[in-house]
Amino acid sequence: MQLVNHRIYGQSGPPLYILHGIFGMLDNWHYVAGHLSQYFQVITFDARNHGKSFHHPDAGYREMALDLAKLMDALGHEKAHIAGHSMGGKTAMTFADLFPQRLLSLTVIDIAPKAYPPGHVDFFKAFESIDFSQITSRKEADEAFMPYAPDPGVRQFLLKNLEPVPGNGYRLKINYTALRQHYTEIIGDLQLIGVFGGHTLFLTGSKSAYVKPSDFPGIYNHFPNAEFKEVQNAGHWVHADNPEGFLQIFETFLNGINP
Repeated sequence: MQLVNHRIYGQSGPPLYILHGIFGMLDNWHYVAGHLSQYFQVITFDARNHGKSFHHPDAGYREMALDLAKLMDALGHEKAHIAGHSMGGKTAMTFADLFPQRLLSLTVIDIAPKAYPPGHVDFFKAFESIDFSQITSRKEADEAFMPYAPDPGVRQFLLKNLEPVPGNGYRLKINYTALRQHYTEIIGDLQLIGVFGGHTLFLTGSKSAYVKPSDFPGIYNHFPNAEFKEVQNAGHWVHADNPEGFLQIFETFLNGINP
């Protein structure tokens, strides 16, 4: 059985698993996980085809949700708080659909179970077009990404997907081929079947348009106890844009639940 690469913060308290978004990795959540380890045993992990986790041609949500179930089994957690951002949020919703009895709570961060326009096309072009074997430094890699990602913060996020190859430039950590082939599903309408009636928080950024009031009825169909909270001065990367504001809302929600 292949397990995803993971990291555990803290030794006591209810387990809390945090799932990152596309092109992300577990260390995107280092600050949040470190803070919450005062109250929870926090587990962050690289999704399949990301970071240091295994590569597999199937990059669909069902398989990613099953990876979470296998990790929980391996760590001896029958139930846990589950939180996910963007792609990780869709994985978390899929997990709640497949294993509703295994959640203490569900937190979905700045994503809805609907289809989105393809917003990562330029990034795929960058991964496909740049010859990373000829890149000799992080600065050179940053310059190579510039035409595809003008925003410096986005470039720094993308650069985390590179690792040096001794004597031969850099290479991608992500499984570009699998993610590209499954991209339509990753940004597509989530095929939920059941209803998760447990504690549910949809946490969004005030500057983000990923979740709109018009999405609420569709969300309530599958998550009837969902509550919606907004983090001020934050866009789609809510936890990075305003970590203190994010933690205040997220922590209050989690601490209000008695497992």
